[in-house]
Amino acid sequence: MPTVPPPSRDVALETRFFFTRFKTPIIGAVVVVLLAVLGYTGYRYYVDRRAATASALLASAKSAQDYQQLIDRYPSTAAAADAYLLLAATQRSEKKFVEANTTLQTFIAKYPQHEFVGTARMAMAGNLQSMGKADEALAIYQQIASTSSNSFNAPVALISQVFILKEKNRNDDARRVCEAILTQYRSSFWAGEAMQQLRLLKPSTSPSPPPISAQNPAIPPMLARPAAPAPPPAPPAPPSPKKP
Repeated sequence: MPTVPPPSRDVALETRFFFTRFKTPIIGAVVVVLLAVLGYTGYRYYVDRRAATASALLASAKSAQDYQQLIDRYPSTAAAADAYLLLAATQRSEKKFVEANTTLQTFIAKYPQHEFVGTARMAMAGNLQSMGKADEALAIYQQIASTSSNSFNAPVALISQVFILKEKNRNDDARRVCEAILTQYRSSFWAGEAMQQLRLLKPSTSPSPPPISAQNPAIPPMLARPAAPAPPPAPPAPPSPKKP
């Protein structure tokens, strides 16, 4: 039985018909894609340009005012984050410890995932020590050591605790911190410092009673021999004879 041949298809004609039918949506989609590409390219150029300009300003900044201007003009750049740290260091060198800690706190709040957040907290503790607030500094060091035990700041925070504890005459606590450094960070540079501090620290001991002499043993008061009476006073000397 003869088969009926399939109808011939004109591909060019069908393509033309398809394009004519859906011309508007196709052109709209192409325009959207082009605009998206151009927009992203322009945005990247703008961001890279700002970052390069901010980096150039950071390299030429010399004073606290320069760092503050960079932060104000380019707040979302990586150079601005570095400017916060440099501004805090400049404020510390000028003995403006309160202002330096305010700057560091702002840095931590704006860049909580920054790699130098731990370093910023260490700097805050150092500023508190300079202001005589040893208890607050000790609390920050303890927090860093407990929450960031795998960071390079952890052994530094521990050894910093040792010096504060020594000033407070808490030698037993200082010894425990040194032992923790030797246990957890034995291969770090600070292990040697901890060993040296451990040699200088003496364990606090309760005062022992004075030793009892073998010749004078302790005797209960009721059994003690009464003291010998005092000898009687010597008689007065006779008066010397008078000469005629």
